[in-house]
Amino acid sequence: MLDRSLWRNFDLLLMLAVLALCGIGIAMVYSATITTVDLRDYWQRQLFFVLIGLVVLLAAALFDYRHLELLAQPAYIGLVGSLIGVYLFGSVQGGSQRWINLGGILVQPTEAGKFLLIIFFAWYLSRFQDQLHRFGYLLAALVLLAFPLAFVYLQPDLGMTITFAFIGGVLILVSGVRLWHIGILGLGGIAALPFLFGTLQGYMVERLQVFLEPSSNRDASFNVVQALISIGSGSWLGQGWGHGSQNQLHFLRVRHTDFIFSVIAEELGFVGTVLILLLLFFVIWRLVRIADLSQDQFGRLLSMGVASIIFFQTFINVGMNLSIVPVTGMTLPFISYGGSSLISMMLAVGLAQSVVMRHRKMDFQ
Repeated sequence: MLDRSLWRNFDLLLMLAVLALCGIGIAMVYSATITTVDLRDYWQRQLFFVLIGLVVLLAAALFDYRHLELLAQPAYIGLVGSLIGVYLFGSVQGGSQRWINLGGILVQPTEAGKFLLIIFFAWYLSRFQDQLHRFGYLLAALVLLAFPLAFVYLQPDLGMTITFAFIGGVLILVSGVRLWHIGILGLGGIAALPFLFGTLQGYMVERLQVFLEPSSNRDASFNVVQALISIGSGSWLGQGWGHGSQNQLHFLRVRHTDFIFSVIAEELGFVGTVLILLLLFFVIWRLVRIADLSQDQFGRLLSMGVASIIFFQTFINVGMNLSIVPVTGMTLPFISYGGSSLISMMLAVGLAQSVVMRHRKMDFQ
């Protein structure tokens, strides 16, 4: 039986902020797709995903996160195994092999894989917390991180590769490793950059070229230019929900997923985008607060991992819409259309809720 007193520590403010972002996401997906025949029911799908995500969030909050330590190693094996499955048997979409076909439904393992990676590294770094001052344990962590990174890179998916690396890097940094170890690894990473650049796929090189010199490929830079036009035309208060010209006239592509921030800026203006970004950073702050309240290292790293994902995806998505980082296909958390991304993000928030609900009870019930 669940101790009802646990609900006293449930972070209601975090929950309300997440629900507000999901509601905004449904509204903006509606605006971005309602004039496209093939996509006009996407807002209903997004609502369905939100409802499933809400159930998943509450179920994860009810689950004692400390039991995840027992599942950490199977989680890592499952992650690497699914990535190998994608490499061997995955479905190809748009030139990339990132999905597994399960009964006619395409599933992208890397979405759930982000959180499996957090669970495993939170376990590893907490399990060997007292030995992390030894370089060998840090090197072992990097080797374990390298396996999923390699298979994600081969799909090819540079954006998700960087995401996995960022998650692992943040967890290693906050786990208490020695700074000179980090310095040595950083220098090694810089030295390896020329070799890594030589392995970049054609589309990756093209995106970098378009980012550095948009005029080099006007077709490839078309959507980035349209995104900037959308953001600029929104001015302070926007053109009104459902009335954005670049959005409604379909000049802006993938406007319900990667470039939904531009739709928000065009229709809700600078004020609307600032309010939404404040909501996202409020969610991040609450997650960092949960990490600070946690009385065990596993819970602390788990919460920090979730916060790092939301921060990184927000930064990259907004950055590529503003053309300050290359286009990577990163979604805006809780807002962009997509079931896998939204439900896995809600699951992660639920796990953080599980941490804060039990931060005063360190003994198993």
